[in-house]
Order: sequence, then structure tokens, then C-alpha cells
Amino acid sequence: MPAISPLAGKPIKRADAERLAGVLKAFADPARLRLLSLIQSAPEGEASVSDLTAPLKLSQPTVSHHLRILTEAGLLKREKRGVWAYYRLVPSAITTIADLLTPPRKRATKRAR
Repeated sequence: MPAISPLAGKPIKRADAERLAGVLKAFADPARLRLLSLIQSAPEGEASVSDLTAPLKLSQPTVSHHLRILTEAGLLKREKRGVWAYYRLVPSAITTIADLLTPPRKRATKRAR
């Protein structure tokens, strides 16, 4: 993830812009946003595909597809246990996205609190 915010007043490098666009593209789907929310709010902060299909009313292959996209974007971590895979949020990735989209002045105010 790039360390330079597109809102920092400096032009963002092409490679950084492409990486950030890919991550934001992963966010830009209602089912994926719901997946992130469901996983974050799960009792252990993790969930398997079988935990996520019913709340989303989506098939297992569709949920697995969305989870793969979120994992490849670096937003989720996948851990295989036996025949099941469990997913959990990567907090640093979420924080980095928030920081990139927060203007520097607001970031400084937020941290001072």
C-alpha cells in the first residue's frame, strides 16, 4: 500500500495509483462491504464461507469469489484449518485506506484526540 495520500497535495505515482485503485475496486461492491462488516463483527473476528452465505443470501461459490478478491487486495487474511478456511480483516490495510483518503489536516486532528 502506498504511503502517499492522493489528498496530500503531491501527485500520486502511477504504480501507487494503480495499487490503490485495485484496493478501492475491491471495496466498491455491496456484497464485499457486507462481507467485511460480517467478518469484523463475528464473535472471534473471523468467519468461514459457511458462516457468510446465509446472511448474504448468496451461493457458496459467489461468496468464495468475493472473499478471494478481498484477500488478493490485502484486506483479508485467509487461514486454512482442516477442510475449512477462515477469514479475518487485516486492520493495518483498513487503517491505511482510511489514512489515504483522509486529508492530512484532518488526520492530524484525529490523532491529537
